[in-house]
Amino acid sequence: MPLLPTKEAPKGVALAEPEIIEKDVDILMVGGGMGNCGAAFEAVRWIEKVDPSISLLLVDKAALERSGAVAQGLSAINTYCGENDVDDYVRMVRTDLMGLVREDLIFDLGRHVDDSVHLFEEWGLPVWVKKDGKNLDGAKAKSEGLAIRNGDAPVRSGRWQIMINGESYKCIVAEAAKNALGEERYLERVFIVKMLLDANEPNRIAGAVGFSTRENKVYLIRCNTAVVACGGAVNVYRPRSTGEGMGRAWYPVWNAGSTYTMCAQVGAEMTMMENRFVPARFKDGYGPVGAWFLLFKAKATNYKGEDYCETNRAMLKPYEDRGYAKGHIIPTCLRNHMMLREMREGRGPIYMDTKTALLNTVNGDLTSPEWKHLESEAWEDFLDMCVGQANLWAATNCAPEDRGSEIMPTEPYLLGSHSGCCGIWTSGPDESWVPDEYKVKADNGKIYNRMTTVNGLFTCADGVGASGHKFSSGSHAEGRIVGKQMVRWVVDHKDFKPSLKENAADLAKEIYQPWETYKAGAAISTDPVVNPNYITPHNFMMRLIKATDEYGGGVATLYMTSKALLNTGFWLLGMLEEDSKNLAARDLHELMRCWEQFHRLWTVRLHMQHIEFREESRYPGFYYRGDFMGLDDSKWKCFVNSKYDPATEETKIFKRAYYQIIPA
Repeated sequence: MPLLPTKEAPKGVALAEPEIIEKDVDILMVGGGMGNCGAAFEAVRWIEKVDPSISLLLVDKAALERSGAVAQGLSAINTYCGENDVDDYVRMVRTDLMGLVREDLIFDLGRHVDDSVHLFEEWGLPVWVKKDGKNLDGAKAKSEGLAIRNGDAPVRSGRWQIMINGESYKCIVAEAAKNALGEERYLERVFIVKMLLDANEPNRIAGAVGFSTRENKVYLIRCNTAVVACGGAVNVYRPRSTGEGMGRAWYPVWNAGSTYTMCAQVGAEMTMMENRFVPARFKDGYGPVGAWFLLFKAKATNYKGEDYCETNRAMLKPYEDRGYAKGHIIPTCLRNHMMLREMREGRGPIYMDTKTALLNTVNGDLTSPEWKHLESEAWEDFLDMCVGQANLWAATNCAPEDRGSEIMPTEPYLLGSHSGCCGIWTSGPDESWVPDEYKVKADNGKIYNRMTTVNGLFTCADGVGASGHKFSSGSHAEGRIVGKQMVRWVVDHKDFKPSLKENAADLAKEIYQPWETYKAGAAISTDPVVNPNYITPHNFMMRLIKATDEYGGGVATLYMTSKALLNTGFWLLGMLEEDSKNLAARDLHELMRCWEQFHRLWTVRLHMQHIEFREESRYPGFYYRGDFMGLDDSKWKCFVNSKYDPATEETKIFKRAYYQIIPA
């Protein structure tokens, strides 16, 4: 029977029986963001030094030039130590994340991150430089032959941040990775959806499977070692933007929790998955606030014009008494905590006082041309990395030099590179100062930095848990650490031959099942999005984010949840798990969306399970346990970890000890 015509036009390439392509490589890199660009660049360097016969393949769901969180650009690099002590970098991260971090991983990153930044500049990234007390933007600095890699002082917007002209930031970094790899060692527009264990060694990575988003092809790739770095998770909670703005979010919408799901499914130990990031951003446009706070010294105020961080200062005392808020360093979640009080008690809207900030700058020592240049930079801050914000200002007839702009906490995001620290438990460096519990011993008894608890499986960037504040430069640096370690792994395991339990035909059938589901049910309905026999990926996501928003601490409840609410959420997610087997796809675009929704479901359920396990409100302003509102260091000054058993399909959640390495 022929399929009925659809009312809603498909968006991608028509589905057909896929061609199965099998590949064998030594090193497999899944993801094309800053982390794996760093891993690829460094791995190639070491391959050329150690053994040019080692094979490598990077596979990216998108295209490297515009893949990952830096895709649209950035106006600042948020992690550059420079003249600062790396110990102080660890202290800053520890303070911001409420005292629970892997200090070994953070220190290790801090001592390497500047080298990546110097490479970016060498590759062509324009970095702002100070000269004679004046700020020179990147173009001007380059024209005068100034460079931070040669010792010139960067323009700091904060203690750890430096300003750049960054619209093409990711393009520059991706070009270096591509040049190192060569055209034969990367695949773009291929979505890896499952990692595969070895048939003979149950805790050993042996491959991955995915499909092309542009052609009907399924890729089965066997490997000696793999790194998974596909970003964090977005649209696991209902965005504040609705209707036609549904796709507007702060973090990239293509980040679907694939890193966490694929690693957890093969048994990798997870850590701090209860942590999430709820950034305060310009309302509706999600534009960045960092440069306004740090470079332009703007204040956030309530509707009265009061600086609520000052009027609510007493709210910090319980946290100051525990050492979690020191002096001018207020953890990000506690700033949200104070803002949410203003909103609950009717003192909103909350504004970024852009007008006063710019007027204060005008009344300073700037000449008219300098002021015009600064005004241009204020706009470019958005054009660099959030064009929609500039559009919103224009559409609402709002000039930031004339009036303040509303800011608001966003929906929650799950990530490990920005101001969040959920992710995967990995080994720290094999050095004497690192606690033994922070080292993961491999099958040969050796320690491989950033390896997960699955032999041969590595992660970096958003994938590494309990060590936030890496941002773009730190993600690249951490990728470089992994690239070198993976080459070392291959050299140490050169005789390993991966063997898979699954065969290629069965895996291809599993991946393309949503197409079969659509074909089997399409004739029963005249509307392709309303059908009793299947669910579309869009409708699946609407159900998912409604459940998590209302029961898992989303914007609907001002981030409040409890054991009772979470249990209702789990009940709804259980039905979604059943319905995930009936996801349907009409084309390759929807097939990609189906697998993204499955990854989102896995990730956010694990997030909620961790929140249920931790019986305290460790991150007020990011989420609240209504039944355990305070901090309880006597029971919960520890990591919450979990492990899924692929054999029994059970997840166990447990505590791991925290060790302070860097003194207060």
